[in-house]
Formats: sequence, C-alpha cells, structure tokens
Amino acid sequence: MEITDNQDRRRNTRVEFSTRIVLMTSDAEIEAIGSSTDLSLTGVFVNTDKRLEAGSECNVKIFLSGGIGDIELAMKARVARVVDGGIGLSFEAMDLDTYTHLKNIVLYNS
Repeated sequence: MEITDNQDRRRNTRVEFSTRIVLMTSDAEIEAIGSSTDLSLTGVFVNTDKRLEAGSECNVKIFLSGGIGDIELAMKARVARVVDGGIGLSFEAMDLDTYTHLKNIVLYNS
C-alpha cells in the first residue's frame, strides 16, 4: 500500500500538550529549553530556537505541574527532524513510570 501526502504517516495518537521540556546532549554543554506542542507515546515536537543535529542522541526531561507535586519525566531520545521553530524527537528509552504518565497524558488529551 502506498501512502500519499493526504494520509497521515503517524501510527500513534498525537496530542496538543504544552509544557516545559529540557534537552541535554552527551556534551552536557547544550541545554535547549522549549515547550512541546505535539506529544505521543513515541515522540514529541519541541518548540525551540536551538539546533541539534538530526540523528543525534539526547536526554529529554518533560516537566509536569498542576497536581499535588511536580513530576519530571525522563527519557532517552534521538533527533528525528530539525525544522525552523523546533526539533522533532523520537523516544528510544524510558522507565515504566514515565511510560505510564505519558500514556495517561495522551489518553486524557486525545
């Protein structure tokens, strides 16, 4: 089956979700702080003017607030794409608690 431009190539539900996100490279010198607008179980788009090289690995922290206490989700990711205004990340590893929080965010906001 061929996918046309009119079909969405994404397999996972994506939701509009704005929150603070910090990206850190292995150099620990680059810290790109941005906000998310497109979140799924497998990735996120980060609005930032910082640039990371496509294919590079980074650590991601997503900060959730508004509940009893602030929650920090941490995962490993790879830069999938870089465009004007932001960076698309593909999650590569996360712990079970992070996955559970992420799944609940996506379900609640979809």
